[in-house]
Amino acid sequence: MDDLSKSSAIASAGMKAQSKRIRVTSENLANANSISNQPGGEPYRRKLVTFKNVMDQELDAVKPMVRRNEEDMSAFGRKYDPGHPAADENGYVLTPNVNPLIELMDLREAERSYEANMNVIQVSKMLVSRTVDLLR
Repeated sequence: MDDLSKSSAIASAGMKAQSKRIRVTSENLANANSISNQPGGEPYRRKLVTFKNVMDQELDAVKPMVRRNEEDMSAFGRKYDPGHPAADENGYVLTPNVNPLIELMDLREAERSYEANMNVIQVSKMLVSRTVDLLR
């Protein structure tokens, strides 16, 4: 496999990993206000995506992959709402551990990484096309 094909395959793996990150971040944003309706129930817990580098023997190159999805075990927020069905004896309701600002920054970073990988694929295609044109 030539170097241009390798770079396209690695960039494609990067796009796949970042698209998973975009989906998880979007889910976090969509559930940023999801709280339980039952006393003692937990609200939505933020999800995280972690990556790893994997050696692809066929490509003879390292490519990025999603290691796993996990839940963010940081503490939930609390707000005072004694009339809410999920309020504790002191009138506090647990709120999700999702910070929309952080999620938007993560989303932006994932989008930029996705775009960078897409540009690598486009440049690789252009270089192959120009090489073929030169060989004619």
